[in-house]
Amino acid sequence: MAQISLSINGRSYQVTCDDGQEPHLQRLGEYFDARVQELAGAVGQVGESRLLVMASLLIADELIETRSQLNLSGGQPTAETATDTAGAAGAAGNEQLDDAAGRALDACARRIEDIALRLESA
Repeated sequence: MAQISLSINGRSYQVTCDDGQEPHLQRLGEYFDARVQELAGAVGQVGESRLLVMASLLIADELIETRSQLNLSGGQPTAETATDTAGAAGAAGNEQLDDAAGRALDACARRIEDIALRLESA
């Protein structure tokens, strides 16, 4: 088992993972830290626990919205299946997947902005 150090909101966390998973876990930590920093910039330092919970909820919201968008567009939640589907459908399939991904990202951005505004006024 490997162990890496992740920096989240300026604090170091030691995390254990399977050997070879260190780069992936590091990317996840960097993504999470960026979300925490973005949220802290919007609402201020409201306490570490609360900030981490709010960031986790925002990311969970992104995940659920993306899954919902993929299901509505007939896409599959795995990259492998999406690639197979796009290859079979040709260029039109790629455009549909790109459009669906774009709509999902736009929806996530709108929801995050709405949540951030509600948190600012709380």
